Amino acid sequence: MKRASTRSISIAVPPQVVLDLVADPTALPRWAPAFARAVRPAGGDHWVVEKGGREVRIRVRVSRELGTVDFLMADAPPGVELGTFTRVVRNGGGSEFVFTRFYADSTSEIEMAEQEAVVAVELQTVRALCESAHTAAAAA
Repeated sequence: MKRASTRSISIAVPPQVVLDLVADPTALPRWAPAFARAVRPAGGDHWVVEKGGREVRIRVRVSRELGTVDFLMADAPPGVELGTFTRVVRNGGGSEFVFTRFYADSTSEIEMAEQEAVVAVELQTVRALCESAHTAAAAA
């Protein structure tokens, strides 16, 4: 079993607003710039992510019905799902954005802590983008 980390953040907008942002791979550079500096389509649900001078192929699996968005490494061995798994659930009048990441056994505690700090910033960014967009739409 791999080590995992799950974090969540409450966001004061309906789940659909969060899903609209997170399910759009082209929005990754806006909320996860440490992971994706640029994103381009590679056909179907596959995307190419520019990540610090190298490119990574990912597959984005979205279920609006379940409120899930998974970012999977497209070149993982058959039957293996490597990536990040997210879920958006209703939380009163807003949402809870849940973010789970699995770590390779070789990942050091220091690397995990650094990556967790990045995730914390990403979650704050998702909240800020969603709440500001929702406020602007309501004012229009």
